[in-house]
Amino acid sequence: MRILNKIFFDGFYSLVNPIGTFLTRANIHPHVITAAGFLLSVFSAALFWRGYFFWGGVILIVSGACDVLDGKLARSTNRTSRFGAVLDSSVDRYTEIFVFMAGSLMTSYIRARAEGMGIECKIGLMQRPERVTFIAAGAILGSLIDLIFKTQQPLIKLAIVAIAVFSNYTVIQRVIFVRDQIIKEIEKE
Repeated sequence: MRILNKIFFDGFYSLVNPIGTFLTRANIHPHVITAAGFLLSVFSAALFWRGYFFWGGVILIVSGACDVLDGKLARSTNRTSRFGAVLDSSVDRYTEIFVFMAGSLMTSYIRARAEGMGIECKIGLMQRPERVTFIAAGAILGSLIDLIFKTQQPLIKLAIVAIAVFSNYTVIQRVIFVRDQIIKEIEKE
């Protein structure tokens, strides 16, 4: 089960896919998009740190789009590689370090560790797209609410708390899932 549903993802991909088509035709290397996403995430983190939540959220969405586009671009240009996969996941972890928090990082760590053992682990309430969406939406909508009602960032604070709680819950979900998969493998032997 996930917090964001298929309609959200389909809508996001319908916006991103034309950009992917353009990048494919322009023969842009996927590593360029990975690097751009990383730089944008650093810029987003700096904006959040300086209190520019609206723009931090907008830039975070663009950074997240780069994370989707680099893989699509690699597949569509037949430039997939094991190094590209390692580069992409490493940059994703740096993004989480700059923008998110420990529970968020641990959800990715558990997945990577499981996949290193040959266990696909894409389960949990608060996966990376949800974390990006919560922070970006909290920052952007929260900034608009602050502007209108003169509040003190209640939505970004709520988004951070939600990510902290649900990310750690997702870590527990994934650890239990991996344990169960390992037990099934042992029972097959």
